[in-house]
Amino acid sequence: MTKMTKNGVSTTAALGQEQFENFTRKVGRQVKRYVQYDYRHTDGELFSCVRPTLDACRAARDAWLDAKAGAMA
Repeated sequence: MTKMTKNGVSTTAALGQEQFENFTRKVGRQVKRYVQYDYRHTDGELFSCVRPTLDACRAARDAWLDAKAGAMA
């Protein structure tokens, strides 16, 4: 599996490309799972977020795309 970052910079370079990684974080005694998500828009802008699930990441991306489309109109 390829890492999403190299030296702290996203490796999501292709337009329309999405990448994600799962990771865990210990908060007190609880272990929580998260997804780090990157999406490179077709105009070259990068969207990145961390959410508990991949579906939540994609929902955030879709909201970002809707807001971006509304700003362009």
